[in-house]
Amino acid sequence: MKEIKKEDIENLSYKDITYMILEREKKGINTLDLFTKIISTLELPVATIENKIGDYYTSLATDKRFILVDGVWDLRKRHTSDKVIVDLEDEDMEELEDEELNMDDDMMLEDEYDDDYEDDISVDDDEFDATDDDDLSDLVVLDDEDLS
Repeated sequence: MKEIKKEDIENLSYKDITYMILEREKKGINTLDLFTKIISTLELPVATIENKIGDYYTSLATDKRFILVDGVWDLRKRHTSDKVIVDLEDEDMEELEDEELNMDDDMMLEDEYDDDYEDDISVDDDEFDATDDDDLSDLVVLDDEDLS
């Protein structure tokens, strides 16, 4: 980056400077080292690291040009999708499969329960007698003639 004028670098975002650093380095670098290089290049106070590193990390995490692999940031274009693999141990996979099977069984049981429940309940409109409601005991019903 020494070939770029300081004024031009100052106009770049932290993410753009990070991209340039990673292009030049040809390898991944951890967040603190990357941000320290940026602060040093821009000749900012060291306190900037402490105050802004969280925002810097978030900006890298949301930028599709970068990828975090094994704790270091690198350019996504250097990594194919087959290199970024979530490695679950066999036990974890078996556990996930068992959970999926149990979920399917539970869903079937719930469906059966719902069907059985609906069959058992029969509601007869005659069972509900409006005279049983204590809340309506003070209610007065008026005819249209009484309203005029």
